[in-house]
Amino acid sequence: MYLVKTPWWLKKLYGQCMWQVPTDENVIYLTFDDGPHPVVTEFVLKELRNFNAQATFFCIGKNVQSYPDVYKRILADGHSVGNHTYNHLNGWKTRDGAYVDDIAEAGKWINSKFFRPPYGRITRFQLKLIQRRQLNLKPVMWSVLSGDFDTSLSNEKCLTNVTKYATKGSIVVFHDSEKANEKLAYTLPKVLDFFSNKGYVFKKL
Repeated sequence: MYLVKTPWWLKKLYGQCMWQVPTDENVIYLTFDDGPHPVVTEFVLKELRNFNAQATFFCIGKNVQSYPDVYKRILADGHSVGNHTYNHLNGWKTRDGAYVDDIAEAGKWINSKFFRPPYGRITRFQLKLIQRRQLNLKPVMWSVLSGDFDTSLSNEKCLTNVTKYATKGSIVVFHDSEKANEKLAYTLPKVLDFFSNKGYVFKKL
């Protein structure tokens, strides 16, 4: 169970998180979780270059450690990165101390002030912990969830999730992972083309 479009009440409940970017300009913020991946991330970078698009990659620390060259290419292409924990931990199922330690470990590999909790699951107390001076991270959520990770979702529905709900200042979530690869390969080029034709640009956080 997940919500494609984030409701207002959830944004208010977790008001300390970035859910969208206030703007009157035709700008969309694409984000990619769970990489880097030697095949999928390279595909994403190629598609972004085709449209002069910038994006933000929320990376898993152990994947950065495994594929440092892919991580360096993300930065070399001018994109921004964020911390997505070292081991892709679910904050609701992880002790506070262990959760913060895992984020700190990822921070050894990922130089960023941005943090996105895997699955979007983090407690209010954990949010306070990651914003303290030791980590000083800015929690980033999203406005639109593409659903590319959902194996029961059709490629067309994944595309519609984004084209129907994304608008000025939206933060959109994709995943540069093997699980999402099929839907991402179908959806991402079409999303880039659809919004480019409407006069939108894609920027990094």
